[in-house]
Amino acid sequence: MAGFTVAIVGRPNVGKSTLFNRLLEQRRAIVDDQSGVTRDRQYGIADWNGKSFNVIDTGGFVTNSDDVFEREIRKQAKVAMDEANVLIFMTDVTTGITDLDSEVANLLRRTSKPVYLVVNKVDNAQRQLEATEFYSLGFEKTYFLSSMSGSGTGELLDDVVSNITDDMEDPSLEPDVPKIAIIGQPNVGKSSLLNALIGTERNIVSDIAGTTRDTIHTRYNMYQKDFILIDTAGIRRKQKVNEDLEFYSVIRAIKAVDEADVVMLLLDAEKGITAQDLSIFSLAARKGKGVVVLVNKWDLVEKATNTARDYEKELKQRLAPFSDVPIIFTSVIEKQRIFKAIEAALDVYENRQRKVQTSRLNEVMLKAIEAYHPPVVRGIPIRIKYVTQLPTHTPAFAFFCNLPDDVKTPYRNYLENQIRTNFNFSGVPVKIFFRKK
Repeated sequence: MAGFTVAIVGRPNVGKSTLFNRLLEQRRAIVDDQSGVTRDRQYGIADWNGKSFNVIDTGGFVTNSDDVFEREIRKQAKVAMDEANVLIFMTDVTTGITDLDSEVANLLRRTSKPVYLVVNKVDNAQRQLEATEFYSLGFEKTYFLSSMSGSGTGELLDDVVSNITDDMEDPSLEPDVPKIAIIGQPNVGKSSLLNALIGTERNIVSDIAGTTRDTIHTRYNMYQKDFILIDTAGIRRKQKVNEDLEFYSVIRAIKAVDEADVVMLLLDAEKGITAQDLSIFSLAARKGKGVVVLVNKWDLVEKATNTARDYEKELKQRLAPFSDVPIIFTSVIEKQRIFKAIEAALDVYENRQRKVQTSRLNEVMLKAIEAYHPPVVRGIPIRIKYVTQLPTHTPAFAFFCNLPDDVKTPYRNYLENQIRTNFNFSGVPVKIFFRKK
């Protein structure tokens, strides 16, 4: 369910990350069929009873230790209250209610959003008894569980996903044009890119109110181009100037990815790609979004003969295994190649819609399979007889064979490379499934 976000808040060492990992691993076991996707411990996608949602572990954002803990936790709870749909407030039965727990509870009582109080580490009858103390915090929904063993998490998840309704987003309200999100670290040039594209032009349709409160949708309609830019830059910061910017930018980037068809990931040419950039990139790939990478501020880089080629090669190594993405070197200030970037994003949008005729697909792929056979398993050769593209929003292919569970990652990668070589899916994640014939 696009954009539905659950934030796990609470003081350090109550087990937020353990619960977070458990939620993500359940999804990995159930539906994540893509290899090599990095999973940052701060945010990811969970799945329960067929409903998917974003999960954010605020624990990963406490920057320093000791005296600043309290201030950071308070800030994170406020951000989560503003940005998430549901809040999971974690406490620890072994320490009882601490002053910091009480303070976070006071904050969370001010929100109208669902708050689920979780008392963690309740793994025996004695602790079950001790956990009753937490009812005094006054939250209607209170759960005793052990995030380490997973006991008690089912009831919590049932209640979390009950907030996700089928009518949460009505696609008919959105114009049927490509939606391109601009994401990246602070100060990489997101605002400048938006202004360069739309700033002085008069033919722009006025701003459209976004489906979420925290992104601005701008309709671009000129030069025979029509699309919506989803801007995560320049959003006002709440209350204080020194709010936790990284936490804001992460939640906003995730929501922008949910809404977009194609993501333009802006990098600072001098700094390169960061771990957070890679995580957002991987998240976009898992959600089946198109991706274009813009290396901005290229005018500030000292260049030799093959600087761009070497930079691109190194960048693709960092992005692997999904490295078939357009990389464009831009200078937003100088307006270098910014329209080429838009062209690339629209091309990727087209690639994402591409449907390959079944007869053509079989003609090409069965030849490729004949040229390089799948390995023999337990003395039995794997025989792939037929391939078809699935009727999904993003490109997905089903290969029908006699031993679908025995096809390993290297051969899956070979088939994906053959699909990419013969049909243009540049910038788009491709999913491959093996089915019993």
